[in-house]
Amino acid sequence: MPKTMGILGKKLGMTRVYNEMGVAIPVTVVETGPCTVLQVKTEAKDGYNAIQVGFGKKKASRVNKPQAGHCKKAGGEGFYNIREFRTDNVEEFETGQEIPVDTVLKVGDLVDVQGTSKGKGFQGVMKRHGFKGGGAAHGSGFHRAPGSIGCSAWPGKVIKGKKMPGRMGNDTILKKNTIVVDVRSEENIVLLKGPIPGAKNGLLKIYSK
Repeated sequence: MPKTMGILGKKLGMTRVYNEMGVAIPVTVVETGPCTVLQVKTEAKDGYNAIQVGFGKKKASRVNKPQAGHCKKAGGEGFYNIREFRTDNVEEFETGQEIPVDTVLKVGDLVDVQGTSKGKGFQGVMKRHGFKGGGAAHGSGFHRAPGSIGCSAWPGKVIKGKKMPGRMGNDTILKKNTIVVDVRSEENIVLLKGPIPGAKNGLLKIYSK
């Protein structure tokens, strides 16, 4: 089985496991694969080498016609998540092929994990940027405000990038060099050391090295 550049997974939550020395290791439990190859892209035809994979099968009644046609060569099943992974050995893959997790990840591997952080909506400067805030006395009238944001007569504008209230979270986060603690291929489960960005049931893109 050729090795891809990564695999898709779903974050299930966190727990802890113990190593042979009895030390507790915090881990994130991820349901990974098997992913199905939906399309093989080549540099000659598409301008780059990659494979398109699907993860999270849909019921046939929930698959629209465009996606059903696209997935027809892969067995006609639809998927909730479709992503691409760059790879140089595209000739070793074929449409409809399944990629199990144990062909991509091994115990002790270092991987990069990409997820979407929890969205926290519109937040002020204290929560978003860690501002201290004003005095807490009753008469101060300045508790959670950002304070002065302008410049003097020159340049006479608010500089781009100023820390101000705004949307917080819901960003794409890449956590690098995460250790694979355990791979349970019979359950399609991977244990990754430490916390991983995103909420429970969030999609994760795991890049192997």
